[in-house]
Amino acid sequence: MKIVSSSNRVFCMLTRMTALLAILAFMGGCGFFGGEAASSDEAGGPIAPAQKVERYTGEKSREIPYVYTARKELALTFNGMGDKATMTALIDELETYGIKATFFLPGIRVAEEPDIAGAILAGGHEIENNTLNQLDMNKLDYDQIYKEIKLANDVIERETGAQPRYVRTRSGDYPEDVPLAAAHLGMKAVVSYNINPKDRDMQSAEAIGEYVARFVSRGGIISMNTDVNPEVVSSIKYIAKAVDDIGYRLVTLDELVQNGGERKPLEQIPGYDAARINPDYQRVKYELVYQVDTDKKEVALTFDDFGSDKTVTRILDILAEHDVKATFFLRAKGVESNPNLARAMVEGGHDVANHSYSHPVVTSLTPEELQQDVVKAHQVITEAIQQQPVMLFRPPTGVVDDKRAKALAAVGYPVIAMYDVTTLDWDISNSADDIVNGVMTKTQPGSVILLHMLDDIHTIEALPRVLEGLKDKGYTFVKMADMMQLQDQAAMEME
Repeated sequence: MKIVSSSNRVFCMLTRMTALLAILAFMGGCGFFGGEAASSDEAGGPIAPAQKVERYTGEKSREIPYVYTARKELALTFNGMGDKATMTALIDELETYGIKATFFLPGIRVAEEPDIAGAILAGGHEIENNTLNQLDMNKLDYDQIYKEIKLANDVIERETGAQPRYVRTRSGDYPEDVPLAAAHLGMKAVVSYNINPKDRDMQSAEAIGEYVARFVSRGGIISMNTDVNPEVVSSIKYIAKAVDDIGYRLVTLDELVQNGGERKPLEQIPGYDAARINPDYQRVKYELVYQVDTDKKEVALTFDDFGSDKTVTRILDILAEHDVKATFFLRAKGVESNPNLARAMVEGGHDVANHSYSHPVVTSLTPEELQQDVVKAHQVITEAIQQQPVMLFRPPTGVVDDKRAKALAAVGYPVIAMYDVTTLDWDISNSADDIVNGVMTKTQPGSVILLHMLDDIHTIEALPRVLEGLKDKGYTFVKMADMMQLQDQAAMEME
């Protein structure tokens, strides 16, 4: 898209000077860079400083480092405003790859070059508030923060007609007065990010793309700068490919927010306290379940640990293609970093269960340490999926002893979910053929099959063949908790 500048250079200069003087007048006693601004009226006399803005006492605005959603969407955002050549090239590159982005623009730059802002809007992108001068908000008082945000809003709306709904500081960090001032101004949220390709380190376009590919996530917010590293323009093709390869799409920030939800605090979710520390575990009963006793050709497919969006999404897609529901035992430390991926499993109709927080060998912990780890995992998973997980626990490495099993039962997990079919698929030296052959050889009615959702192993290659092979043998797939419940119901009927 071409950015058109005025043919009347003098008129342009006068317009910009007028805009800048108007901003100074609005700032009153606060200059562009946090200093005192001297100003006078038309008669030459001093203008009284603008009235000091009192600190807002209401509820602060929403703060968004990423959006809570299981949809295959994320947002590409930019900070600052580069020179005309850079911005023109960037807008053209985004158009080439069909990407709609969000630009956080400094008000002062919009006042200086409104034609660039106009070209951004004309390209179908959205403009948001990057403050007036991109000052360090930690060094400003509430009055200055409020004016930095308000004046940027005023300039952007006056020059483009767009009304900013979100604000971001230059670095993405901010003091608590920023969300207060945003709420004071009626803005939707203060936005930071969770995917930072570190373009300020002057990385190459390929390195920026590789970083995004590694950390791409549902609901993610990518943050880059238009006025630092010229490689940002060339990186767009790599970012577009990384997102397309996983089957996700880039949307504007506001669309991402509109399609997403807000996470309830942990304490508001039923079942968040279903797991509790309980030191009185010596006489508690537990059950180890390796397989289910049934004549039906039903099996439970289970996955352990956690992986990247690319790996887990591919597993979810394969399961959906074959109409199979599974049980995912989640390493909660990974869930903590990417709660949306855990929620995607639940929305796909699968069960989510506890595989510890830090993935220890449970016999290396004291019973007290184990309980603390498991309760923490329960809370992390519950908050991520916004509901109580299935109350099954699987010990990492499959190792557990009597004392730890009792500690697990006392904490709220009396059923310890083991397995009878494993192919050591976590070991990269085991090929897809090894995995398929192992599953097909060992599986029998009521089997619990263990696979892993780790990156860079051969499980994804093997999974379609496993599903097709077992279906050809007449097996159906049931979630582990459901298969256990069916067995209990059958036992009760026989009694």
